[in-house]
Amino acid sequence: YLPKTAAAHCKWAEVLKDLEQIKTSQDIDVSLYTANADEDVKCQELVMRCFFLEMKVILHECYITNCSKTQDVFNILKNGKASFENKVNSTTSKKCKECEEYEEKNFTEFIQNFLKVIQRECK
Repeated sequence: YLPKTAAAHCKWAEVLKDLEQIKTSQDIDVSLYTANADEDVKCQELVMRCFFLEMKVILHECYITNCSKTQDVFNILKNGKASFENKVNSTTSKKCKECEEYEEKNFTEFIQNFLKVIQRECK
């Protein structure tokens, strides 16, 4: 394990690091439901869950195609799961979208939006 950094006050710091690792990957070619980074604050937990659900799709794709970033994708899921476990399911607004209601976007756009959401959580 790596020593904790100054950014460790954010529970998503490890996820952020791994997202930075995979964002330039050339061998992940999938379309993913991509939540809006500027979604209503009340919907943030659902937005995060949507991104992590879609990361499972990426991981599955990586297992099939043997992509170079499989371990980083796995780490994102593992660290994300740990961050969610200590969070009781909060009630979410009825106006929040389900994951499948978001537009499908390519991997690059997906990662950019995911990064924005995580960075906002880490401020």
